[in-house]
Amino acid sequence: MSELPKAYEPQEVEINWYQKWLENKCFSADVNSSKEAYSIVIPPPNVTGILHLGHVLNNSIQDILARRARQQGKEVLWLPGTDHAGIATQTKVEKKVREEENTTRRELGREEFLKRVWDWKDKHGGIIIKQLKRLGCSCDWDRERFTMDEDYSEWVSKVFVDLFNEGLIYRGKRMVNWCPVSLTALSDEEVIPKPQRSKLYFMKYELVDSPGEFLEISTTRPETLMGDIAVAVNPKDERFAKYVGKNVRRPFPEAEIPVIADDHVDIEFGTGALKITPAHDKADFEIGERHNLEIIDILHPDGRINCPEVPELDGLDRFVARKKAAAKLEEMGLLIKVEEHENNVGYSERADVPIEPRISMQWFLKYPAVQEATDAVANGDITFRPERWNKIYAHWMNNLQDWCISRQLWWGHQIPVWYRKDKAFDLKEAESLDVKDTESGDIYVGTEPPADGDNWVRDEDVMDTWFSSWLWPFATMDEQTRAKFYPTTDLVTGPDIIFFWVARMIMAGYRFEGELPFKNVFFTSIIRDIQGRKMSKSLGNSPDPIDLMEKYGADGLRFGLMRIAPIGSDVKFDETMIEEGRNFANKLYNACRFRQMQGGEAADLVIDESLPVYHLDILAKLDELDEKLEKAYASYRFNDVTQHLYEFFWTEYCDKFLESAKFDFRSGDDAAKQKTLGVIDLVLSKYLAHLHPFMPHITEELSAKMGYVAEGEFLMTKALDHSNVLDGVSAEAITRAKEITAAVHETAGRLRNLKAEYQLAASKDVVFVIKPVADWVAAECDTLALLVGAKEMQLQADFDAPKGTPASVTPIGEVYMPLEGLIDMDAEKARLDKEIDKIAKEVEKSSKKLSNENFVARAKPEVVAVERERLQEWEAKLAQLKEMRLALA
Repeated sequence: MSELPKAYEPQEVEINWYQKWLENKCFSADVNSSKEAYSIVIPPPNVTGILHLGHVLNNSIQDILARRARQQGKEVLWLPGTDHAGIATQTKVEKKVREEENTTRRELGREEFLKRVWDWKDKHGGIIIKQLKRLGCSCDWDRERFTMDEDYSEWVSKVFVDLFNEGLIYRGKRMVNWCPVSLTALSDEEVIPKPQRSKLYFMKYELVDSPGEFLEISTTRPETLMGDIAVAVNPKDERFAKYVGKNVRRPFPEAEIPVIADDHVDIEFGTGALKITPAHDKADFEIGERHNLEIIDILHPDGRINCPEVPELDGLDRFVARKKAAAKLEEMGLLIKVEEHENNVGYSERADVPIEPRISMQWFLKYPAVQEATDAVANGDITFRPERWNKIYAHWMNNLQDWCISRQLWWGHQIPVWYRKDKAFDLKEAESLDVKDTESGDIYVGTEPPADGDNWVRDEDVMDTWFSSWLWPFATMDEQTRAKFYPTTDLVTGPDIIFFWVARMIMAGYRFEGELPFKNVFFTSIIRDIQGRKMSKSLGNSPDPIDLMEKYGADGLRFGLMRIAPIGSDVKFDETMIEEGRNFANKLYNACRFRQMQGGEAADLVIDESLPVYHLDILAKLDELDEKLEKAYASYRFNDVTQHLYEFFWTEYCDKFLESAKFDFRSGDDAAKQKTLGVIDLVLSKYLAHLHPFMPHITEELSAKMGYVAEGEFLMTKALDHSNVLDGVSAEAITRAKEITAAVHETAGRLRNLKAEYQLAASKDVVFVIKPVADWVAAECDTLALLVGAKEMQLQADFDAPKGTPASVTPIGEVYMPLEGLIDMDAEKARLDKEIDKIAKEVEKSSKKLSNENFVARAKPEVVAVERERLQEWEAKLAQLKEMRLALA
């Protein structure tokens, strides 16, 4: 046992222990181990990222699972790594190049620009990894992976080639999310819907065969009018039935376009008639496909108007053109009105500009192993927690659309397709391209460049970041590691990427490894501020986890956050809970210091029915704690685990057992003291092991300093002892001990309240008289006096209490508190009379308010409810005071 310093300094302790774990390879997984395998792969954070509270929650849960598995004797692989984050990283480096070198990536050229990106990655890529280490993450850092590692990139290319050769990958023109700033297609996950105050424009198109008669339509985008190819109405809308099949005149450039009927049209929106622009709206594109409509693209890739036929709009920014187009319609007498309109607009996550739905030549993937992936969740081979995500997953799997896997970026895995130089332009612009086209010999698809490379041009696009990360569970492992640790056991991730990552990994696992990639998926909560708002820099409500760790310690942050993270519910972050986590660490530390202050090694503890009831009670609760934790872990209810750990230590051990046991240290009975020390050591040693996954640093520190682990041994690698400590004690003895302990503590609480009512809380001179309910009460009087802070507990079965003596009916019997010599009776009567008068006025005031019909009718229901609750509290307090005053009369 090594002496603990007076104060706990978490930063020093945490850094020291983490370094020791690393030096001793405590996190390293052994592929040759005969132990049962447990594996988990980290959702790779962006290489440019920094730690936020969502990362803290996610990685704390993963660390808990990994550390718990080690305690269960399993061989654990927690595989870490980072994602190259194509568009996010490229955007940052492009900005840096503009600001520091006054140039662009295209002026630099692909090769030079990618050198800049790799330099950026080498400089900034390790920041979040260092931060995860500061949090205490027990990852196998020797196996850290990056999605642009050479061998990982080989996997990505091989998968592309295999799927292309199977006919699942093809190139074609489709509607995609397009960023006019980054000039690339985006995944749905990279598009952020934002509520906007827009305008709804009402205009009219003249019927060609009925001059002077108009069809009124509504739109939020008059600037795309030049691409209109039809007007659509709902076939069920009787207002427009007579127009279907007729033509209307598009104002500019002037053209005759048909009126069509389509069920997609919302009868309630606007006028009920929509202009159809297939090139610039996803729904319009689908309508256009159903009706074989022409596609007219009137936008340049950067969002400028591309329509020379209307020179006053051609070349204008889309939003400038919107106002100009509306003004032009007004000049022509075709603009009816403009109304304010609220709608959601998709923004590019990185460029923070509205995206454009755009027809673009892209590479697409028809998903493989769809049925296997669908069935895996439906039949329970893969368990989702919370279970409600099963239905959402199934819905998505049953409505799959081909995946746009290409991005117009340079940073990423370049498409492994080459075109013959003399045919390259025509091939790139072809309407479609798939495995059949390789028969011409003008297209080459492979993991290595063609042998005569000078005669070929490589496709410039790179693959969607998700196309590399969907291979993460197995592409991160070599063959030997996969043989031991694949499929993985758990995946911890956010529900926002259930489609973009989780579902795709499941399909990839079945297609490329022939089995599921993981057995359990735990979807973490979204962390919001105390008002329920999402965390964001702009709101200033997203605290820096590093600052929190410096202030409260990593263990304090982990424990505090886990206490407020129920399964399936959003987390409302409250820094006071992190402060409580720090306070809990201090309480634990001080409890261990208290143990050290009582002396050295305890004698061997004999656990039998001769132990005091308080000792048997805490040991029984220690056994119950083990059972509670097992059940909570089995259902992945981590906040329940945290709460069980908190309540056992703070309430059962510190507030109850330790306070009761202090009598043994004052009694002078060495045998009693040795028993108590033995129980303390047993409880603390097992409790620290249970707490370790949540607060790894302080538990390792205390276990070492208290001598609960051998020299050179680590708590984190020590098997957890699940045996019941009270196996040799009868159930009757345990029940009796628990009942007596509960009775004593409940009585102590009531008597402390009784003292407080008469302002005697701090007084140690109070003598209580007990009319006991059983013989055992006598043996507990000294302990009870200690708990209550009283001078003495007297047993008098026939006690005749003087009139006015305060009393309480308790589980140990009637207990009286004679006041003689303790208080000035006249002064106490005067105090109570004054307090009664004050409370009576509050009761009268509240009663009048609630009897006022206007107040009850006009006030908010919650205000009225609060007032009724106040009245009940005042009335209860008044009754109590009157009873106390009557006792003194």
